[in-house]
Amino acid sequence: MAMVLAIVLFVTVFAAIFAFGAAAAAPSSVLGTRLRSLGWQPREDSEKTAIKDRVEQVLDPLSKALPKSPTEVSATRALLMQAGYRDPNHLTIYFGIRALLAFGGLAFVMATGIGLNSPMLIVALPLGGYMLPRFMLKRMIRNRQLRIRLGLPDALDLTVICVEAGLGLDQALQRVGEDLRHAHAELSDEFRLVNLELRAGKPRADALRNLAERTGVGDLKALVAVLIQTDRFGTSIAQALRVHSDSLRTERRQRAEESAAKTTIKMVPVLVLFVFPSMFIVSLGPAAIQLIRYFLPEMQR
Repeated sequence: MAMVLAIVLFVTVFAAIFAFGAAAAAPSSVLGTRLRSLGWQPREDSEKTAIKDRVEQVLDPLSKALPKSPTEVSATRALLMQAGYRDPNHLTIYFGIRALLAFGGLAFVMATGIGLNSPMLIVALPLGGYMLPRFMLKRMIRNRQLRIRLGLPDALDLTVICVEAGLGLDQALQRVGEDLRHAHAELSDEFRLVNLELRAGKPRADALRNLAERTGVGDLKALVAVLIQTDRFGTSIAQALRVHSDSLRTERRQRAEESAAKTTIKMVPVLVLFVFPSMFIVSLGPAAIQLIRYFLPEMQR
């Protein structure tokens, strides 16, 4: 009897908890709406915004600790835009991280006393911490430019199809950006910004030049030049894009052949330093041991 009561009690409590949770989680539930309005379920967006504001509050004084010239600020802002960071607060976060790593390296050297034995570390470690974010930023820029460069021929093919179907260049760029949202997210984001600038009333040539400056990709700069010239002289956009797409694919094949030709040169140091010594030890080692065993007693006589 006690076992039956325990099972009934467990089933009742489980059903009540499940019903409460289902009612609270349902989008159209009145109970869930009331509970969310009372604040029982935290919003992820507000939490992310709060964390971002706290990080900016911490790094803002550090970013002002190091003097910066207007030229350095402009160059760094351009690098951040090429890496995909366009928010004005990203510049403050970037300089704050550089200052934090520099002061952190100096504090580590002073706290551990390593600088007493090696005075070079007093300069090298803070300098390395200050230069590390710039190195990582350059690496992120190269990776993003590579992804944009790889997705550009596909985008050109889709643009040619859209233009030949009767769409204008602006509508074709918008449609291509929507279609490439999942396959090439970076290039889709850049096309979306071009469409936003065109809707805001900026001339097409200026919007395309901004696209080339934001990315810093040579292939995209060549495409922008082709589109501006085509628009200026009134030639066929589809034909120009098709020819440019073929040239980009040829350049991609040539880059692959160049990388394949460089592999033989890059493998020489690895072979000389690591592979050949191991092969010599394995092949000549037993013979050298036999010679030593044979001639060493004769030499000792």
